Amino acid sequence: MPEAEPAGILEALERFERPLLRFAATIAGPEAARDAVQDVFLELCREPWDKVRGHLAPWLFTVCRNKAISQRRKNKRHNDVEDSDVIDEPERVPDQAFERKEAETRISKAMAGLNARDREVVALKFAGGLSYKEIAEVTKLSVSHVGVILHEALKKVRDKLAVEDDVVLEGRRA
Repeated sequence: MPEAEPAGILEALERFERPLLRFAATIAGPEAARDAVQDVFLELCREPWDKVRGHLAPWLFTVCRNKAISQRRKNKRHNDVEDSDVIDEPERVPDQAFERKEAETRISKAMAGLNARDREVVALKFAGGLSYKEIAEVTKLSVSHVGVILHEALKKVRDKLAVEDDVVLEGRRA
């Protein structure tokens, strides 16, 4: 069986490295995410290219999920994703960096109220950029169930953020 094609590996690295890092960080934390994603691409190098061609994204995210869970188990002190700036490029303007960090913190807190499955589906969609079909392949759920989970999870997050906004506005009026 032929191993993965070098051109395909480079293309996969360019296209999926950052989304995989963001997704792995939601599971294992930013530091462990790097190790998990490195392991994903090492495994891709050993994998027969015919096995992954045609469904590369779901394969990468499934392997990444498993590697990130293993990393989390190895290093339990990195359970929370609080510093995504480790992965993302720093903002050029300090005010933008502060506002972005504040928004990420609010969203992370709102998402903490979701169950693990819902958080994973949301992370696959937004951190990973996967389609509903690809998410279904990774999670072994139906495409329609993925849609329902995303709809309900995002409604819960929006509602929680709206409540926080109302509390802040009422605090300013007082």
